[in-house]
Amino acid sequence: ELSSRCVQTTGLGCSAAGLTCAAVRDGADWVLEAGALVLADGGVCTVDEFSCIKPQDRGAVHEAMEQQTVSVAKANIVGRLR
Repeated sequence: ELSSRCVQTTGLGCSAAGLTCAAVRDGADWVLEAGALVLADGGVCTVDEFSCIKPQDRGAVHEAMEQQTVSVAKANIVGRLR
């Protein structure tokens, strides 16, 4: 085991929401559901076939790798996860 917290995903068919976070309905409210990069906080996230991630979704991954943050602007929820 490489780390106490590991998340593995694939670049095929993944989206920025799946890698970072998604806004989902919870009754009348919206909540954020953690993606692979957020779930791996403090650990390791491996992305198989990274080259298959769509160019428009790659920006979210680059921010997480470079800045160690995930920016969110979905369903009237605006913020930055650190």
